[in-house]
Amino acid sequence: MTDHARTAPSARGGHALIVVGIVLLSFNMRPAAVTIGPVLGRIVDDLHLSGVEAGLLTALPVLSFALFGALTPRLAARVGPHRLTVLALVAALVGMVGRSLATNAWAFLALTLVALSGMASVNVLMPSLVKRHFPDRIGLMTAVYTTAMAVALTTAGVLTVPISEATGSWRIGLAIWAALALLAIGPWIGLAGHDHPDAAPRVGPAVRFADVARTRLGWAMAVFFGMQSLQAYAVFGWIAELYADAGFSATEAGLLLGVITGIGIPLSFVIPTFGIRSALQWPMLVALTSCYVVGYLGLLIAPVAGAWLWALLVGIGTCTFPLILTLIGLRARTAEGTAALSGFTQSVGYLLSAVGPFSIGLLHDATNGWTAPLLLLIALLVPLTVAGWTAIRSGPIEDQLHQR
Repeated sequence: MTDHARTAPSARGGHALIVVGIVLLSFNMRPAAVTIGPVLGRIVDDLHLSGVEAGLLTALPVLSFALFGALTPRLAARVGPHRLTVLALVAALVGMVGRSLATNAWAFLALTLVALSGMASVNVLMPSLVKRHFPDRIGLMTAVYTTAMAVALTTAGVLTVPISEATGSWRIGLAIWAALALLAIGPWIGLAGHDHPDAAPRVGPAVRFADVARTRLGWAMAVFFGMQSLQAYAVFGWIAELYADAGFSATEAGLLLGVITGIGIPLSFVIPTFGIRSALQWPMLVALTSCYVVGYLGLLIAPVAGAWLWALLVGIGTCTFPLILTLIGLRARTAEGTAALSGFTQSVGYLLSAVGPFSIGLLHDATNGWTAPLLLLIALLVPLTVAGWTAIRSGPIEDQLHQR
């Protein structure tokens, strides 16, 4: 059965439903993870989390992305990508509501893992869903969903604390974001009724997770994604403390972090739109990594005088993320290939990125400053750029497997 045959039933349901479903789905790709940080102190106090438990809580997003990202392609092949999308949204909904009601540390951790499992599956499914339904509009639809994701990330990060303060409870500040999952379930239930498991007969061999691991493209994409995620997690995890050490108030540090995340909203639409053009991919990558370098050097030399400019440049650098997601959709010929490439790229990539915030913290403690951590982040842009160049120069994953 061809991709066209499998998408025909959902096409009869109308592309408008699919577009709405993708936009609503993209709103759920970050809130379950980013809403913990702003109220972490209150959670620790209320649930009496130990240092180990608090550390595990902050590590759960990366671990979940790695574990459930690896499982998602196989699950999609068995139950169908649309049905799995519904199950992922249900997991996110149950987990976010459940953890807001938890009365002890391990229940909170377990239900957070449930919520993150749904989010991790959605992360991997999204590029393949775009490839399946909009194979000729990958750039546009990637722009749509990455922009919506950036809006949700910024909104959830900024509003969780005000909502918690206004309602007098961090539990409500966390639970309210479950409404996004509830809204998204409706369109995907309609699409799931016409789903066909990817394991159905097809033309040509299937691309599996293990197949991707045997290709240069797979590892290039994984390193590219991992180094980008490492940079982003390090920035989001430590930049507020860097600003505090430079003399900024908590409010000012929050505004500067808002600049870093907020610039991703317009750029998340622009970058995939132009990123589908192969001639522009390498210049875009060089421009984005150069912004990282200048921003980090600015933080080293004049962290106060140029704070707003450095925040803007670092924020632009983090927008290598939508470029990578665009490449995932372009480096496979089929939706199944895209799912396998997406699963391998994100699961291995997130494992690589996990050492980032930890290493930055160790360096900061060892040197009692930010010079060494910032120089390390600059050095790690080298493997990011090399892996990105390899991915940009590669052909589709199916072609590499055929050559083998």
